[in-house]
Amino acid sequence: MTMWYSALAIALLLLASAFCSGTETAMTAASRARIHHLAAEGHRRAGVVRRLLEKKENLIGSLLLSNNLVNVLATALAADLLIRLAGDAGVAYATIIMTALVVVFGEVMPKTYAIRNPDRVALLVAPVVNVIVLLLAPLTRLVEWLVNRFLGLFGVPAQQDPLSSAVEALRGTIALHAEEGAVEKQERDMLGGILDLADVEVVEIMTHRKSMETIDAGAPSEQILEQVVASPYSRFPVWRGDPDRIIGVLHGKDLLTAVHKHGRKLEGIDIADLCSPPWFIPDTTPLRKQLVAFRQQRQHLALVVDEYGDLEGLVTLEDVIEEIVGEITDEKDIETVGIEPQADGSALVNGWVTLRDLNRHFDWRLPDEEAATVAGLVIHEAQRIPDVGQSFAFHGFRFEVLRRQRNQIVLLRVVPPATEPA
Repeated sequence: MTMWYSALAIALLLLASAFCSGTETAMTAASRARIHHLAAEGHRRAGVVRRLLEKKENLIGSLLLSNNLVNVLATALAADLLIRLAGDAGVAYATIIMTALVVVFGEVMPKTYAIRNPDRVALLVAPVVNVIVLLLAPLTRLVEWLVNRFLGLFGVPAQQDPLSSAVEALRGTIALHAEEGAVEKQERDMLGGILDLADVEVVEIMTHRKSMETIDAGAPSEQILEQVVASPYSRFPVWRGDPDRIIGVLHGKDLLTAVHKHGRKLEGIDIADLCSPPWFIPDTTPLRKQLVAFRQQRQHLALVVDEYGDLEGLVTLEDVIEEIVGEITDEKDIETVGIEPQADGSALVNGWVTLRDLNRHFDWRLPDEEAATVAGLVIHEAQRIPDVGQSFAFHGFRFEVLRRQRNQIVLLRVVPPATEPA
């Protein structure tokens, strides 16, 4: 009779092992977004699952402890039972039989079912798992403390930044669905652009001061009106005396309104009076912060300055939005893409084109940590300002300088790895 009790105990322990294995798989594979949605709608078990997942280390530690305990106990009982039946050879028999039983019924089968139905299994077992985690909490904390101490000896951080982990998980999910064809390239770029807003600074997307269209407040009113009417832009930085000394921002509509009020005459109109105060921002401002600031300030243009307060350029609300949705053009815009794909697989690229735009256009992976533009990357890697005709190879690409104006690289030919001659 004792042998039958041992056999029944082994069977129950195998069921417990299957429960722990399946639960671990279901909890780690469950959709946190769906669980959060169900919990927000008042689903009680979803709330339990969400609380368990918030402390995933405690959850996994408790399940692993439980699984190992029941597996070791089941193996010990099986060895004792088979030794009584077959003598010393029972140890070998117990090892073979329990390995097969644990692998098939305690691991593979429950994990397979759980991975196919993670949300359903997680919601089903949540109350029991919650009790297990509470009961084993002291022992789990002790094990976690020992593990963290041991990993600390090798310089491994105890915890990862949860925000960074979540962002990387989202990036991985987007990339995976893009490879599977469930997400189009444009959608992938938009989702990636949203995630990048916190990492990209305004200096990387601004219009450099050399390319800014500005208005001299001391110019004749007729000349200013002609410039505003002929320009594709609606807002203009206004300077007086020195082009880098911005005194305000003129909206073209305000000028036209003033002209209309004065009976379509320009006499008596002071451009400075029509300008709104200039808004200066540091060049290190992240795009996410600047997007919020645009909304709060109800402005569409900001002037970018460096650490010394010198003017570097300007950034607009449209510039930030284009980092998410891509280039926005209308019938009044000037085409400024600056990228011309060639039949041989190379591309003619203007030096001011940003590496982010180039990577997004061709799905390349050129690094943009040390430089914002293609010309900047070439100068950084070459450690000098190259001459026309010089070529450089780095990061698997070949860069040939085609045109230069003074110290500025104007045009390059970029050859990706796949099109390099053998």
